[in-house]
Amino acid sequence: MENKSDLRTVNVTRYITPLREGGSLPALAEADDDFKYVLKFKGAGHGVKALIAELIGGEIARVLKLQIPELVYANLDEAFGRTEADEEIQDLLQGSQGLNLALHFLSGAINFDPVVTVVDAKLASQIVWLDAFITNVDRTFRNTNMLIWHKELWLIDHGASFYFHHSWTNWEKHAQSPFVLIKDHVLLPQASMLQEADALFKTILTAETLKSIVNLIPVEWLDWQDTDESPEEVRAVYLQFLSMRLNHSQNFIKEAQNARETLI
Repeated sequence: MENKSDLRTVNVTRYITPLREGGSLPALAEADDDFKYVLKFKGAGHGVKALIAELIGGEIARVLKLQIPELVYANLDEAFGRTEADEEIQDLLQGSQGLNLALHFLSGAINFDPVVTVVDAKLASQIVWLDAFITNVDRTFRNTNMLIWHKELWLIDHGASFYFHHSWTNWEKHAQSPFVLIKDHVLLPQASMLQEADALFKTILTAETLKSIVNLIPVEWLDWQDTDESPEEVRAVYLQFLSMRLNHSQNFIKEAQNARETLI
């Protein structure tokens, strides 16, 4: 299947090891380009919706020139995983045949520690803005989902973003929401330049740019069992959500600023 995208497609050749316990069971894997990847499976807990969130959130971050490992489509052949000894992993691999998503593995990267590394106000504000925009609930002190690699800050794991799509109802309300969970963001104390981030990012995230990002979602990830909408209708909702959220960005900026005032 051809995808309208500039993302590369790799074929997974070797499952190396699961990366952590939990419902999604991402894995370290090797592909036919001889690179290692963090592989996210469509057969895992939240299925293709987590992959869609990872893809859209990650590509928005990349367009905004925030550091994120390269995202690629990762193809799993139907024969892949048959020799895997672990039954749970074998089921996961068998349930993930076809296109999955993977992030380039940053070898030697260490987890970001807010006690050790101070992030400047501009970068902190840009990351907080991004996470408020994509409603990412998972960049907290408990789980920062950021890495330090070659002395730079890299963003990972956007699969918990766009949580409205798990219920797939009342998306307009979600698009205009202030996103109160931004109060738990690990970089909120440093994020004193949210208005500046908003002004810059609105010049970058044009209607055409948002459309090109949403068009990266493979059709096979949009054929959902829990809706009567066609893949193109589902795709259109994501684009409308992003456009409306961008137009109402002051809602989440004000929320973040208010939450920040209680911290400092």
